[in-house]
Amino acid sequence: MLALIQNSLIHLYTAMQATPVENLPDASPATHAINAATSAPPGSGLNLFSLVWHASLPVQFVMLMLLVASIASWVIIFRKQRVLGGAEKSAEGFEENFWSGADLTHLYRDATQRNRVVAGLEAIFEAGFREFSRLRQRKGVDPRTQLEGAQRGMRAQLAREVDALEHSLEFLANVGSISPYVGLFGTVWGIMISFQGLASMKEATIATVAPGISEALVATAMGLFAAIPAVWAYNRFATRVDRLNVRYEAFAEDFSSILQRQAHVEE
Repeated sequence: MLALIQNSLIHLYTAMQATPVENLPDASPATHAINAATSAPPGSGLNLFSLVWHASLPVQFVMLMLLVASIASWVIIFRKQRVLGGAEKSAEGFEENFWSGADLTHLYRDATQRNRVVAGLEAIFEAGFREFSRLRQRKGVDPRTQLEGAQRGMRAQLAREVDALEHSLEFLANVGSISPYVGLFGTVWGIMISFQGLASMKEATIATVAPGISEALVATAMGLFAAIPAVWAYNRFATRVDRLNVRYEAFAEDFSSILQRQAHVEE
């Protein structure tokens, strides 16, 4: 029995040696593409410039719009930061000088004789005191009319000052709210073009679709890149403008009380 098993194993081994080994079939194109992608050198990473350059014309136009919007937003951000910082510093300096007990006529003379354009609290003070002094010089004008004229002048100047501080904030709000949708439009358009190109191909693989989708997704990334700083800056600057507005209104009320007492004293 043992001899029979040994003879069978010998015949099987001889048959395997005599049978020729067939070559494996060639790999599919998708396999070749995956192998080529995995065997790429480590330095060949994501090339954004190449993706933008090879994108379709509508997607490139969307990217250009988002780039211009982003640059304009950063210009406004730096400029508005400087303007609001100057307004806050100017308000602090004038309030310190005003509440130190300085004479109102002297402050008014300084505000009108300087070779510069007054702004902020100093402009509100100058507008109110100018109207108050003009009405006080008229004969027959009662103190209530003098005070109402000063208040009207301060309200008008306050509105102009706040409007100047809010200038360009609307652009930041629009960029922050619209840019993601503009980028999404470019992405959808690029994906449609990528899938439309697959109609003429018999076999579609991930290697065929991936480049077009990557180019389209760059538009969404650029939309977020433009929107996030704009939204952050708008919220921050709008809060600072509201604080300055409250500060201006409080000063106008306090100054109105001072003018009211002065008008009744001189009556």
